[in-house]
Amino acid sequence: MFLNKRKAILVISISTLVFFLTYNDVKSQDIKISDGDTIKVNGEKIRFGGIDAPESYFNGKKQICKLEEKNIFCGEISKTKLIEKIGNNSVDCVLEKNKDKYKRSIGECFINGESLSVYMVRNGYALDWPRYSKGKFSKDQEFAKNNNLGIWAMKFEYPWVWRANNR
Repeated sequence: MFLNKRKAILVISISTLVFFLTYNDVKSQDIKISDGDTIKVNGEKIRFGGIDAPESYFNGKKQICKLEEKNIFCGEISKTKLIEKIGNNSVDCVLEKNKDKYKRSIGECFINGESLSVYMVRNGYALDWPRYSKGKFSKDQEFAKNNNLGIWAMKFEYPWVWRANNR
């Protein structure tokens, strides 16, 4: 009986230790948002696949949209909305096998089971990028467009066009 109590205490102690190490590991996730479609999680840069957000900084420039003839840094707005959405939540990402031409991982990231890509597109802070999405986010984009959400309330250039014109 004495050995069984010792074994039980040992198992409980190890289980408790593993729980707290795992819990702290999840809560201590190092997350940095570089753009409305790119984040860094624990040092790994991840580009959200199939969407494109206005540029907060590209070749020394910030993408500008127009709202009632007023210049708006829409890339900054997109980045800020992603920061607000993530908050202090843990981020889980499903990564694709291949990386992009800039050596970033490509994937779809989630907080509490909700896709950040869907959130960004559906609220008008990013766009479905048909070249890569195969229309995966097109219904979310239609919703944002029909409701004049985010950049759909402004005049803007598609981010891929803006980048091509600002190389």
